[in-house]
Amino acid sequence: MDVLVYDTKKYDRETLNAANADAGAPHKLVFVESLLNERTASLADGFPAVSLFVNDDASAPVLERLAHSGVRLITLRSTGFNNVDLDAAARCGLTVMRVANYSPYAVAEFAVALLLAVNRKLHRAYNRTREGNFALDGLQGYDIHGKTVGVIGTGRIGAVFARIMHGFGVTLLGYDLTPHPECLALGMRYVSLDALLAESDVISLHTPLLPSTYHLINAEALAKMKRGVILINTSRGALVDAEALIEALKSGHVGAVGLDVYEEEEGLFFRDRSDQIITDDVFARLMTFPNVLITGHQAFFTYEALAQIAATTIRNLSDFEAGRHNENVLVPRSA
Repeated sequence: MDVLVYDTKKYDRETLNAANADAGAPHKLVFVESLLNERTASLADGFPAVSLFVNDDASAPVLERLAHSGVRLITLRSTGFNNVDLDAAARCGLTVMRVANYSPYAVAEFAVALLLAVNRKLHRAYNRTREGNFALDGLQGYDIHGKTVGVIGTGRIGAVFARIMHGFGVTLLGYDLTPHPECLALGMRYVSLDALLAESDVISLHTPLLPSTYHLINAEALAKMKRGVILINTSRGALVDAEALIEALKSGHVGAVGLDVYEEEEGLFFRDRSDQIITDDVFARLMTFPNVLITGHQAFFTYEALAQIAATTIRNLSDFEAGRHNENVLVPRSA
């Protein structure tokens, strides 16, 4: 099958080509660096399948254009699918497939790394020591042991995060529609969102972005949190109202923040912008806080995760072409 692969980097090309060769699959992969949007949808003319990443635009107008050009399959190189209008895809006769599971350890371990870094101020210490400044003033943190850690979303990634945090000797609180058996076995207590916000010293977000979770962490939610709370987000940027977060940081109510995602990251992340002016004033303001650490959506970025993403993407293509059942097919919630 001929496949146009949008938004690709060197590591995408290497892992997808390797997985394609290992599977003995006859797919012809054509790579472009461009993000999918209304302007670039024409690049897919004549391709029966396209592969997308997290910041590609698969809104209704784009999907209609893809379908008109002959595309029948959209395979996502991600678990999240908030960038895809599934109802529009169904209307256009497009099959949408994702990578339902790659490496929950990659993201969960990175969330822990962000927590430790902002708590112990490793990012500031690193810069100081490179300049020959070995003073400890302003670098004091807290023991994680004995604290209460709230996990919002206890699916695969949230459960792994909880397991790691359990090793620190913390009290675990969870918020999810369905309690995870492994989390319950760890002693996690499932509570209401308000209770989790009020009782947690650390809050880590591991829930998908849905209409019901958009700006889940807003001004009202932030006000319910403990003063000095540490907030970690490795899920989707739009779970957090960034402007409300700035106000909570300015007031000192939020103690520290670790973000691997940002609501308006498209056009910023996954590119070298070091020689350009960042025109996003909200993002630029967040970067000024010494107690905020932002990384560029790299939590998934391990050898194991990339290999699994590539292997699953190739399997999705092969199963679609052969007409085989595949558990990674997404259907609209209204279906």
